[in-house]
Amino acid sequence: MDARDALDFVREHGVVLASAKGPVPSLAQAIAGEPIKGSWWAHPQGKRIFDLLQHVSADPDVAVCRLVDGKLTLVHRRLWPALARLAAEIDPSRLARIDQQHTARGHHVNVETAFADWLPPDAAAAGRALPREAALAALGSTFVTNPGRA
Repeated sequence: MDARDALDFVREHGVVLASAKGPVPSLAQAIAGEPIKGSWWAHPQGKRIFDLLQHVSADPDVAVCRLVDGKLTLVHRRLWPALARLAAEIDPSRLARIDQQHTARGHHVNVETAFADWLPPDAAAAGRALPREAALAALGSTFVTNPGRA
């Protein structure tokens, strides 16, 4: 899998976990081509997984948040209207965009941006026009069966 394949994977599935196991596919496992036991950092393809996760996370059509079970989740732009439609029913912390920044000392810090501040106006408008049931179906009922506030 190369960078284009990784982006295609996120686009196709719409919602994927960055590396965790859960009710939606994991990009790290897709990159590895197999289930990962333990930490993906220790996997023989750990550097490649890291590089591709960084590439996909930086793409303007992918939002990184904690939508699925509070785990790092990648959501493709095509589903942002569905998020907008259901935003009032989902804990705001699950919709905050997470950007990892590197400090001068070499540490990583997560900078969170509130959903209303990162959602483009066109996605917000499309969300207002989307029926609730259609938004739930688009996101997938496997993890949004009750998107109530956590």
